[in-house]
Amino acid sequence: MIIAPQRIPVAGPSITDREAELAAEAARTAWYGNHYAYNDRFERMLADYVGVRHAISVPHATAALHLILAALGIGAGDEVIVPDVTWIASVAPVTYVGAEPVLVDIRPDTWCLDPAAVEAAIGPRTKAILGVDLYGSLCDWEALRALARRHGLHLIEDAAEAIGSRHDGRQAGSFGDAAAFSFHGSKTVATGEGGMLVTDDDDLAARVLRLRDHGRAPGDRFFLNTEIAFKYRMNAVTAALGVAQMERIDALIAYKRRLFGWYKARLGGLAGVTLNAEPPGIENSFWMNTIIIDETFGLDKFVLMAEFDRRNIDTRPFFSPLSGLPAFQERREATRFVRPEDAGQRIAGRGLNLPSGYAMTEETVGTVCAALAEILGLATTYAGADTGQHADSHAGKGAEP
Repeated sequence: MIIAPQRIPVAGPSITDREAELAAEAARTAWYGNHYAYNDRFERMLADYVGVRHAISVPHATAALHLILAALGIGAGDEVIVPDVTWIASVAPVTYVGAEPVLVDIRPDTWCLDPAAVEAAIGPRTKAILGVDLYGSLCDWEALRALARRHGLHLIEDAAEAIGSRHDGRQAGSFGDAAAFSFHGSKTVATGEGGMLVTDDDDLAARVLRLRDHGRAPGDRFFLNTEIAFKYRMNAVTAALGVAQMERIDALIAYKRRLFGWYKARLGGLAGVTLNAEPPGIENSFWMNTIIIDETFGLDKFVLMAEFDRRNIDTRPFFSPLSGLPAFQERREATRFVRPEDAGQRIAGRGLNLPSGYAMTEETVGTVCAALAEILGLATTYAGADTGQHADSHAGKGAEP
């Protein structure tokens, strides 16, 4: 049995002396009158990168989505169409504002919202479509935008997992009325925790800034709260880490794409194994290298995880359909469009995130792929089983993109 000599983690950031330097500098200097200097820099860098006018730093992407929904005036009695297969943080904020999430199917190739399923779920109470760029794949934003315009709906982009993904050169985060990014420690750009709300809508940005700080207008020094709102501001040390990460964003994305290339070279021809999609015109940033195995193997994702664990390799399960989780079992209105034959219902149980952190080398990718072939009983037909022994110049160096 193949066993990795050292534990291979499923994720992990690229942290250099520059991150440590700026974080320490922020801890020393970012107080009182200077407390927002690093946030300003981080926000401007991200806004310029995405190509939008406004970027507003928040503690996490969940806060960004909550603020977007609240600023748009979505609330009790309203419905927001969301994917059934995603991390719950994409959908929970809909309930925070008192609205009802309506779960619909995903496409079997990109694992993002199926526009046909979205259209079928639009009703008189629908106020918004919230698409999730899952694992770096982009939604069909042209189709979703057309639906939103036709029905007078808001369009919200959860780009938490997709920084750096592009469609015909246009960046993830620029497709909706507003979007959310995540900088969780597992993400492509990592600050431990952290998020960003981006938009081109001046009025929406102004509303978010007030809601983010207990209903205070930006610059208010007299504590004249105009409404009861939230406390969703990012701290300076987190922002400083973000500045350092954004200084080398192109290198971070390039590494992620190179890492996927190593996986694709070994698994692309393996029968019964499907990798992340990259349709024409799309450049995927491949946050998580993900596989869906054919049902003929008779294995589910939890068995796969256990087998990888035996081989000293850490993995993550493909997100389970929210409609099947205890948290949604009593929400009949939310799950009324979900069907057993849905693509999400069929594939989510056979999906797995492979190790995708910045410490990965071509050699460790070779170990992971050989282990997968062994688990699936395909070791004798696995053409890439020994390619990990022929690493390029990046092998063994880990993530110093």
